[in-house]
Amino acid sequence: MSTGAHMDLEAEPGGVPAAAPPPPADVGNVRKDLFLAYKTLGVVFGGLVTSPLYVFSTMHMSSPTEADFLGIYSIMFWTLTLIGVVKYVGIALNADDHGEGGTFAMYSLLCRHANMGILPSKRVYSAEEQLLHNQSKTAKTPSNLGKFFERSLTARRVLLFMSILGMCMLIGDGVLTPAISVLSAIQGLRAPFPAVTQPVVAFLSAAILIGLFLVQKYGTSKVSFLFSPIMAAWTFTAPMVGIYSIFRYYPGIFKAISPHYIVHFFLKNKKEGWQMLGATVLAITGAEAMFADLGHFSKKAIQIAFLSSVYPSLILTYAGQTACLINHLKDTDQENIGKVFDDAFYKFIPRPVYWPMFVIATLAAIVASQSLISATFSVIKQSVVLDYFPRVKVVHTSDENEGEVYSPETNYILMVLCVGVILGFGGGQAIGNAFGLVVIMVMLITSIMLTLVMIIIWRTPPVLVAAYFVPFVIMEGSYVSAVFTKFTEGGWLPFAISMILALIMFVWYYGRQKKTEYERANKITAERLGELLAKPEVQRVQGLCFFYSNIQDGLTPILGHYIRNMSSLHSVTIFVTLRYLLVPKVDPQQRIAVRRLGPRGVYQCTVQYGYADNLSLKGGDDLAARVVSCLKQHVEAGADGQSSPVSAEEEAADLEAARAAGVVHVRGKMRLYVGDDAGWFDKVMLRFYEFLHSICRSALPALGVPLQQRVEIGMLYKV
Repeated sequence: MSTGAHMDLEAEPGGVPAAAPPPPADVGNVRKDLFLAYKTLGVVFGGLVTSPLYVFSTMHMSSPTEADFLGIYSIMFWTLTLIGVVKYVGIALNADDHGEGGTFAMYSLLCRHANMGILPSKRVYSAEEQLLHNQSKTAKTPSNLGKFFERSLTARRVLLFMSILGMCMLIGDGVLTPAISVLSAIQGLRAPFPAVTQPVVAFLSAAILIGLFLVQKYGTSKVSFLFSPIMAAWTFTAPMVGIYSIFRYYPGIFKAISPHYIVHFFLKNKKEGWQMLGATVLAITGAEAMFADLGHFSKKAIQIAFLSSVYPSLILTYAGQTACLINHLKDTDQENIGKVFDDAFYKFIPRPVYWPMFVIATLAAIVASQSLISATFSVIKQSVVLDYFPRVKVVHTSDENEGEVYSPETNYILMVLCVGVILGFGGGQAIGNAFGLVVIMVMLITSIMLTLVMIIIWRTPPVLVAAYFVPFVIMEGSYVSAVFTKFTEGGWLPFAISMILALIMFVWYYGRQKKTEYERANKITAERLGELLAKPEVQRVQGLCFFYSNIQDGLTPILGHYIRNMSSLHSVTIFVTLRYLLVPKVDPQQRIAVRRLGPRGVYQCTVQYGYADNLSLKGGDDLAARVVSCLKQHVEAGADGQSSPVSAEEEAADLEAARAAGVVHVRGKMRLYVGDDAGWFDKVMLRFYEFLHSICRSALPALGVPLQQRVEIGMLYKV
């Protein structure tokens, strides 16, 4: 405990404090941060650092000029600087929730500091959590904006849906990044081999992705050590080629940093220039991963990697590409000048290093795809753990790294979508039209939620809030307006995927909260359980029963339904609650917490786990053995101070006898009945929830409970 740790540092009364050892050198911390920064290249920045493969190729202008290219580069430079450096590195990384980042982490942060959940009063807190919750709510008087959200149920629902949508946009990103990255890399075969047509490139790209998805079930632990070296090679070689192109073709390219080139670009090109924003936004694609993947790395490591490696690499690579394209303008006749953007990346690769760069680009595209696929699995797993998504199968592919997970359903749906995007759209420009929408929508949602964090939690002065909110919303709003012009050209696909996923998550969360609300309102107390067991028709049958419940401060109402219909209860009945903690992993010694509930042979068990823990306890027998062992230790120690009608030895013997007689796991399959008097919102949401509940997996297989030991009891809840 922390108190003991502090006492160890104190001297005895009248004594002399022991000389403290010299503080550890900062060298160790610096090395650790640098190593983590190196690892982020293969995990966090795969999508962002490979964007030069396709950004220019997705552009189209009828008659581009040198001034136009300078304007385009100026837009990309300031977009990377303002969104990448100022917004994400400087501000967003500070808005973490227990080290976790992303839109949903900000939502959790807001809910913990203000009453902003859609069913805020129904959350169950432990003693420590309740103290922290009360302190965070009373430390500062709620802001006017916080009071507005507390009063408005509609505003709270919109906030929840917006945060869920931001997370789902990342999954949409996981569909499009593999498609556009691999397709753009394989595009390099067309220049040296003119006989290779676009359909052949699409087929080869689809084959690579199918192979990548098919090996997901084996995990990435055996090859993941190659990810960072590959991305480091790409991050180093691409800007080197960029520097070569700058000196060879256009040494004065960095004059485009002046914002007046942006103004000139829009004044000259007007509507066409505005529509070009739909392509230039791809230069910042993947930046949201800096914030979303914060839980896997430290803030300092991500900042070091971006500022020292990724940001300079992108600035130099885009500068080199721009210089090369300006040079190509001189060699292109007027009829074909509009095609100067075609295959823009490989045009700026010198012939002597063409094939090495092709290999590095292809490997980097595969690593970037793998990063997004793994991130999608992680998002789905954490959503299931947090009960924000219907239960799907999640398999841990590594015994050493709990973060490596695989979801078969998610994997094959992603594979079908990715291959469908490649074969359906065919070219990188068409996919780019679809890609830009999810990229900028995530960033706009992040900006809005960051503003709420500034006002409600950080209490930032209004002038500084306005200095952040106004320019970023104008910039990102301009990008959104431009990409929405391409909605019918492919932008609808990721938007539809994200909206469907967000709707599923919102409905699931709302239904689960409604069910918990009903259970808490109709819970059975220990006294009521004693009354039910005292009835003469109720028998105690031999055996050990695990009865699963969603609430901790009482017993699920389905227990009364069970006793009334079965007229019996097992001699040893343990009510089990799965409890999620805001920590990566729970110490195995603290995994299971038990206590007596009053009647003989009735106990409460809480299985605690973190977001990176594997729920499976290697089978129901192992769960029974561990719980019985914990109960025997609890009984022998008399930990809860409750008196027992039998001795500790007899109670321990009862536990072993019950386990030997047979183990059964009872789970309530509770259905919601939506009456005619319910509002239209509840009717639509809860009926959809019931449909999702009927097709999702049971919670018991996630715990490794054998099929022959499972029993499900149905009960109808009226809403």
